[in-house]
Amino acid sequence: MTRKIKVTRGSGNIFADLGLPDAETHFLKAQIVSEIYRLTNERKLTQAVAGKRMGISQPEVSRMFKGHFREYSVDRLMEFLTAFDRDVEIVVKPHKKAGKAGKITFVPVAA
Repeated sequence: MTRKIKVTRGSGNIFADLGLPDAETHFLKAQIVSEIYRLTNERKLTQAVAGKRMGISQPEVSRMFKGHFREYSVDRLMEFLTAFDRDVEIVVKPHKKAGKAGKITFVPVAA
């Protein structure tokens, strides 16, 4: 007996797929935190050193890296990126489909 498994293609935003509120903002925050985590590991920094660089404690860094970052605004997370010698650019351009709502995307650029 073979069971059919229903497969549904995701939207690219797991938070939206799960129907969570503020999914777009949460996805953006997750992408920023992921980049901070990558930079911390790439530079072989401890959470304490990374926290000192960002102006937060090691336990706060640990919580953030475990996915507890709702208390941080996008603005604050962008400030954390600048503490890692990163420039943050905001580019505004027309959406590809006229009349549709625009979107926010995060694109990290390798050094």
